Amino acid sequence: MFLNLKSFTALFLSFTLLSANSCKDTASSNTSATSANETSLFKKYNLDKIKLPQGFTISVYAEVKNARSLTLSPNGILFVGNRTGNKVYAVVDENKDGTGDKVYTVASGLESPNGVAFKDGSLYIAGISTILRLDSIETRLANPPQPLTVYNKYPSDGHHGWKFISFGPDGKLYVPVGAPCNICEKPNPVYSSITRINKDGSGMEVFASGIRNSVGFDWHPITKELWFTENGTDNMGDNVPEDELNRAPQKGMHFGFPYCHQGNVLDTKYSEGKNCSEYVAPVKTLGPHVAALGMRFYTGNMFPAEFRNAIFIAKHGSWNRSTPLGYDVTVATLNGNAISTYTTFASGWLRPDNSVIGRPVDVQQMRDGALLVSDDYNGAIYRIVYKK
Repeated sequence: MFLNLKSFTALFLSFTLLSANSCKDTASSNTSATSANETSLFKKYNLDKIKLPQGFTISVYAEVKNARSLTLSPNGILFVGNRTGNKVYAVVDENKDGTGDKVYTVASGLESPNGVAFKDGSLYIAGISTILRLDSIETRLANPPQPLTVYNKYPSDGHHGWKFISFGPDGKLYVPVGAPCNICEKPNPVYSSITRINKDGSGMEVFASGIRNSVGFDWHPITKELWFTENGTDNMGDNVPEDELNRAPQKGMHFGFPYCHQGNVLDTKYSEGKNCSEYVAPVKTLGPHVAALGMRFYTGNMFPAEFRNAIFIAKHGSWNRSTPLGYDVTVATLNGNAISTYTTFASGWLRPDNSVIGRPVDVQQMRDGALLVSDDYNGAIYRIVYKK
C-alpha cells in the first residue's frame, strides 16, 4: 500500500502523539509508584508520630538492616556500619532525588563492623580489634575488593568493643576504646580512651583518657577541636550519672572515668584519694542513661541560620532505667565553647506509654544540607529536610 505525502504526515503525527502520551503515562505511573512507596514507608516506620520544629519534615532515605554509624564519600555515597551483624553497606541515590535507590553490601563476615570512615578514595571499617580498608570502593560497589588490614592490635573485648571512627583535621584516624566492663580500672592505658593512628596504621597513640565509652565525635568547624559524647556508668541509680558532651582541644586530657562521673560525682569504689576537680568536666550533661551516641556539627545551608555550627546528637535511649529516657535527637547551639541552648529536635520514638518505635544511632549531614538519622531498631535511615 502506498501513502501520499498528506496521508503519511497525518500518520506520523498520530504516531508521535501516541508515543508522547505513552511516555507521559509511563512517567505518571512511575511517579505514582514512587509516591505510593514513600507513603508506605512513612506509615511503616510511624513517621507521622515524629515531632520536629516547624518547617522540618522527615522521610525514609533507605532501609538498611541494623543501620548504625554513617559516613559520606565525596561523591555522595553513604556507607553504613552495623553492630550486631557482620556487614557494611553502601547506599546510592542514583537520580539525586533525596532517596537512596540502591543498597550494596560492600563487606561481610566481619566482627561488629560498627565504625566507618572515608579517606582518599578508601573506606575504613572498624571491627572490635581491627581496622580494615577497602580501596577504590566508590567504583567497585557491585564487586568490592577484599578488605586490607590497617591495624589489628586493639583489644578484643566485646564489652564496649564496637567503635565509631572518623578522620580528624590532622589526617589521622580517631578510634575509641571503651572500658571492657561497666566500671573498672585497667592498667592498660588504651582502655577508656580515644586513640588515633595514621591512615596507614602506624603511630597509634592515646589522644584522650578517662572516657568510659564514646560512640560519636566530631571536630568544631572553626576551631578544629574535638568534641565527643560519652556514655555514663550503669547501676548507680535511675538519675546518676548523666551522659556527657565533652571537648578535647588538646592531647593528654583526662575526663574522669572511673574515678569521677558526670564531672561532679565521685565513684564509691575507685575514688579514694581522688577529686573531681582533677579531671576535665563535661561541657554539658545530657541526661541519665540516655545513650548519647552519634553527633555532628551542622555546617549546611538548608537549615535556618540558628542551626549553623550547632551540634546534633542522637540519643539511642536507656535500656535499664525504670522510666525510659532518650530515644530522640537533640541539638546544642554554642556561644564560643559554652552551650547557649540545648533542646529536643526530633522526638516521638518513645511513646507516651513508654513503648519504643525507634532508636536513633547516628546523624550525618548530606551535601544538600539534609540531615540523616540512622535507626538500628527499625533498620532504617531517615532524612530530615527544611523548607520555608
